Amino acid sequence: MTKMVKIALAATVLAGGLSASDVIKGSGASFPYSVYQKWIKAYNKETGVKIDYIKKGSSKGIKDAQARAVDFAGTDAPLSPKDLKENKLYQFPGVVGAITMGYNVPGLENLQLSRDAIVAISSGKVAYWDDAVIASANKGMKLPHEKVTFVHRADGSGTTYNYTYFLSKVSKDWRAEFGAKKALNWPGSQHIGGKTNSGVAALIKQTPFSVGYMDYADAKNNNIAMAAVENKAGKYIKPELKYFQAAAAKADLNPAKDFYAVIADPAGEDSYPMVAATFILVPAEKADMDKKVTTFYAWSYKNGQEIAKSLGFVPLPESLTAKIDTYWAEKGIK
Repeated sequence: MTKMVKIALAATVLAGGLSASDVIKGSGASFPYSVYQKWIKAYNKETGVKIDYIKKGSSKGIKDAQARAVDFAGTDAPLSPKDLKENKLYQFPGVVGAITMGYNVPGLENLQLSRDAIVAISSGKVAYWDDAVIASANKGMKLPHEKVTFVHRADGSGTTYNYTYFLSKVSKDWRAEFGAKKALNWPGSQHIGGKTNSGVAALIKQTPFSVGYMDYADAKNNNIAMAAVENKAGKYIKPELKYFQAAAAKADLNPAKDFYAVIADPAGEDSYPMVAATFILVPAEKADMDKKVTTFYAWSYKNGQEIAKSLGFVPLPESLTAKIDTYWAEKGIK
């Protein structure tokens, strides 16, 4: 960024009521934590504005927003327009990312997990790695006769919400018995839980013959092997940015519904199936502070695309950020 552009940006920020002494406080979803932290650092470098975002999980983020304990909250589980109205909150998307199936099986590479296998593992119905439901998608691969440990989130989590939403789309039985939830009592006897996506990654790293769901950035940063996952078209899709982008292109995020949408399991032969949009909540009555929050996100949408891509997140397209900008203006928080 040129010196002139920096000066212009700083002037714009200050005109919006910001100063270097401001600290904007946020909390919530751990799923987008890695990209938010890098955006925050880059934004601080350009403007001097300080933002403190603490990853607590989406459930606690929503509670913090409802209690007005923070200036903004992150959640991977969007609130419905009715819930937003009841809690006097506004909502807009931050970024799109992917949930991966990370695994720790020594010597095992290029694992493929079918939709049936993912449901069976999550349901506690797979005892050993060489079970037929896993072996059928990995013909010629020597799978060990070792017990499967399934790793899940122990805290209220938007990642869990989007993962169980995907399971509900894939399995009528799962939908009927468990549905899509931010937390649940996981079935079976071979599972363990970790707090935040980082906690799940840590458990998988230290638990041989384990498999679990987490965001792409945490899996990548911890060098955890990630399975290719069967999508709606029956194709096995590796967790790579181009396939996340193909899936994100199918998302329908409508400002008339406060962007309320869950985007997992989209159509398309190249679509990675376990994708999720993550959202920001701000209190309706604090317009001045909201403007500081939206100024930060407007900057991130425009300047943080390469940061997002480097971490495996999909930046929001200009067609969507234009709708978000109009939404902010209509709500008086731009």
